[in-house]
Amino acid sequence: MKCFKALLVSSLLLIWFEANGCIRSHVIQVSVTNTSNEKIANIVIDYPDATFGINSLEPGKTFQYKIKPTSTGAMKIEFLNSRAVDHVSAGPTVHKNDEGSIEIKLTQDSATSDLKLN
Repeated sequence: MKCFKALLVSSLLLIWFEANGCIRSHVIQVSVTNTSNEKIANIVIDYPDATFGINSLEPGKTFQYKIKPTSTGAMKIEFLNSRAVDHVSAGPTVHKNDEGSIEIKLTQDSATSDLKLN
């Protein structure tokens, strides 16, 4: 009976924490869109303590990825355009526990980003 009560209390506490937003993963949804008329390749998105990459992105296509910043720092966006010219752009600064979205738009010559935090 004591085990049942302990389990019940633990379960109720877990439900309460979840309902009040105490237990959740703080992530940022990153959308990378090729707004140009040609393919973009070797896309690398660097953020504090981690990196993700995209082999290639066709014109008009969007790639989505969730990141979880574990420290503060600026993002870096690197890619090759259709003429194999390497481009590097600074992205927004993210912080540990940030939550929201980042829209990254690539052209053949540049990258722009828009950070929206919740």
